[in-house]
Amino acid sequence: MALQAPEGLKRFLPRLAHDLRHLGYEVIISGDPCYGACDLDLRARDRADVLVHIGHTPVDNTKQVIYELWPVDGDLTVISDVIPRLNGRRVGLVTTIQHIHLLPRVAELIRNAGIEPVIAEPSPRTPCPGQVLGCSFNAARKTGTDEIIFLGTGLFHPIGIQLATRARVFACDPITGRIEEPDADRLLRVRFGLIQKAQNAESFGIIVSSKTGQCRSELADYLCTLSDKAYRIMLGEVSPDQLLNLGFPCYVNTACPRLAYDDQVRFSVPVLTPCEFEILCGVRKFETYEVDEIS
Repeated sequence: MALQAPEGLKRFLPRLAHDLRHLGYEVIISGDPCYGACDLDLRARDRADVLVHIGHTPVDNTKQVIYELWPVDGDLTVISDVIPRLNGRRVGLVTTIQHIHLLPRVAELIRNAGIEPVIAEPSPRTPCPGQVLGCSFNAARKTGTDEIIFLGTGLFHPIGIQLATRARVFACDPITGRIEEPDADRLLRVRFGLIQKAQNAESFGIIVSSKTGQCRSELADYLCTLSDKAYRIMLGEVSPDQLLNLGFPCYVNTACPRLAYDDQVRFSVPVLTPCEFEILCGVRKFETYEVDEIS
């Protein structure tokens, strides 16, 4: 048996391996970085009968993988606090997989306040109702509401939800109790600056991921048709050192969408999204900007 978990949960793997060994299992611990179910350690799986992936739900049909969730509880007082700030009588509810078990209670609180909670049905990439990923905001879009509550930590998901839906978004953190309304306009200004910076690039490296859940080779093929200065690059792990060594003055990312958004400060040159490369090549207007997602 092979065990894999994201960075925040890796510290629990030695204890889990110890318990499984005493139950008679031989255990391999995956020590490589893990960013989600799109990042399965297939080498570890191929050396075991099964890979147990902890903390995420499946995004594809990879065989010999068992998914184990890691629920995280929180204080739902934050929902009671956000209700007075709502303007409408319908609100969309979304969250990440860690808090998905809390969503029925959130819906009940909303309903008791006389507001209709809207939770989208599952999709192939997000198999739980109301679930969003850093690469998929479809559950938010499908609510069709003008206001959306995101239950979770951080602002990446809420900003992506705002860009994907153009709705008013409330980021409600059940751990800190903090409520924020994300400012997607600031991100757009940063992204516009990167597009401008990349205008005079002599060549473009189109990044294609070798990870099963991130490989968008057809998208990369399309992007290469937009410029005769574009070249495909196959990578397993996208890091600043790798891109620096390759030496392209600009890259276009078709791997995990969060790379371009979250990690741009780590890269010495612009790393554009597919949509941004379309804008740079003149086949799309900036006014029709779309957040990068994997469907």
